[in-house]
Amino acid sequence: MLAIGFISCALFSEQAQATPITGDIGFSGATTFNTTSLATAARVNSWFAFVGTTSESFVSVPIGSVVSLAMPWIFNPSTPTPGLWSVGGFSFDLDTATIDTQNSHLLMITGTGTLSGAGFDPTPGTWAFSAQSAAGIRQASFTFSADTTGAGVPDGGSAVALLGIALGGIEAVRRMLRARKA
Repeated sequence: MLAIGFISCALFSEQAQATPITGDIGFSGATTFNTTSLATAARVNSWFAFVGTTSESFVSVPIGSVVSLAMPWIFNPSTPTPGLWSVGGFSFDLDTATIDTQNSHLLMITGTGTLSGAGFDPTPGTWAFSAQSAAGIRQASFTFSADTTGAGVPDGGSAVALLGIALGGIEAVRRMLRARKA
């Protein structure tokens, strides 16, 4: 029985190969909305952006890189948008968008999505978008940031290994108790 426990540990304790994306990326630029007032805007018609900050998995993306952005982006009502942005081998698929603040001078939107990158597993992430316009013009400056939600890496088999060791220990105690009775 002890041998079976050790064999099962060896067979079922594979290491996890998941490589989630970690860290954050931020960029800023200018955008054109479907109206001249942020208070009534419902869609981004066009935009351009450059990477301004990176950390962890994103450090391979050079600061100043041009970001490819989906056009148009409809945020009111919230519309899932595959490929909302891509840069440096990373991309972001938008799942949800929630307007947190919308008035004539400020538009703040947050939500969730999936970050993807070469050599990484698709990773759940959060994001924030804010646009500022001081003069009722159609074009406004904006910032965007995305970071990972801290999704854990699946268990690499340590739980199975511990289970096998525990079963082996139980069998050893059972044999010791049986030997005392005899």
